[in-house]
Formats: sequence, C-alpha cells, structure tokens
Amino acid sequence: MKDDNIEYKRFTLSLVPPAIMIIVLWLVKIVEVVDARDLYYYGVFPRKVEGMIGIFTSPFIHANFNHLINNSVPFFFLLTAIFYFYHKVAWRVLLISYLVSGVFVWLIARPSYHIGASGLVYSFASFLFVSGIVRRNINLLAISLLVIFLYGSLVWGIFPYRPDMSWESHLVGLTMGVLLAVYYRHEGPGPTKFISDMEEEEEEEGESGRMGEEEESKE
Repeated sequence: MKDDNIEYKRFTLSLVPPAIMIIVLWLVKIVEVVDARDLYYYGVFPRKVEGMIGIFTSPFIHANFNHLINNSVPFFFLLTAIFYFYHKVAWRVLLISYLVSGVFVWLIARPSYHIGASGLVYSFASFLFVSGIVRRNINLLAISLLVIFLYGSLVWGIFPYRPDMSWESHLVGLTMGVLLAVYYRHEGPGPTKFISDMEEEEEEEGESGRMGEEEESKE
C-alpha cells in the first residue's frame, strides 16, 4: 500500500509541469485571439538577429486552434511520461530540447517564421522510443508507438512535403531526442521482459521440467 501511495504521488507530480506548460500555450493563443493579434513574428526566423527571440518564444505560438490542439495532446502525454519515468533528468531533457533545438532551427532552417511546439513533441517521442530500445523497456516503447499510431503524421512530418509546415523543427527535434536518449542511457527505468526473454524462460523451464522427468524415470 505504501508503494502504491508513492507511485500515485509521483504520477500526480509528473502531471504538474506539462499541465502548466499547456495552460500557458492556451493562454497565449486566447490572448492573441482576444486582442486580434497575430504573434507569428515571435517565431524563429533563421539567421536574423531579431529572429533569435523565437528560440525562447516560438513553442508558445501557434497558427490556429487546430494547430494548438494537434500539439497539445501529444505534448502533454509525452512530457508526463518523461517526468514520470525520468524524473531525475526530466527538466534537463525539457530545457535542452527547448533551447538547443531552437538554436539549430535558427541556424539551418529556411528563411521563414517557424512556430509551434511540434519540434518538442518530436524530441519527446524520439527520446522515449530510443530510450525504450536502449534500456530494453517495453513501457517506453509502447508510449511512443501509441502516440505515433494516434498521430500518424509524426512519421511524415520530418519530410518537406508541405511548405506551410516546419519540417526542419521536426527533424531537429527528433535528432535531439535521439541524442538525449543515448546521452542519458543510464537513467530511467530498468529493462522489462520482452517476448523473446519470456520465450527463453519458457524454454528453460520446459528443459528443466523434462530433465526432472528423465531423472524420475531413471529412479
């Protein structure tokens, strides 16, 4: 019972940072609509000094409510998972994904305003997915695969097939998540049993059972 209370408290605390960030995202959009303003110029504009402000502000700016909704759900879900499973390094993963990704978008992306939190979504998803492989943890893999299944466009978002989409942010975010997963490969939950492991255990149990029967028959 004590362990259950600890896990419940840990899960509840994991919800707080993502919830606060989601509230801020929505407040920014509501203020933008109420004031009849378009805050796109707070996005990242590559290789222009005035465009550097977007490194800090672009994840909070969205083109419309549909854009915001599409980012809000996976953002909240994935960041909660990171704070729950990787509570010791969660803030570092968030801040590095946030700032370093913004810097690289400013350095390499097309000369256009890049806005939205989708780059962070890609970073969080790839971080959990690669961490699941590196640490052999099926729970982390399942979370990322579920998000990819529900939001299939994540797979195609790293390709330049839509001129109105910042595929550069997606690609940079995905790359950053992979690098962070490798760097923090010794952090997070331990391995879980994969199907192959369970099959090996069943085979070992079967062999031990047969050996026991053979010994009984010899007696």
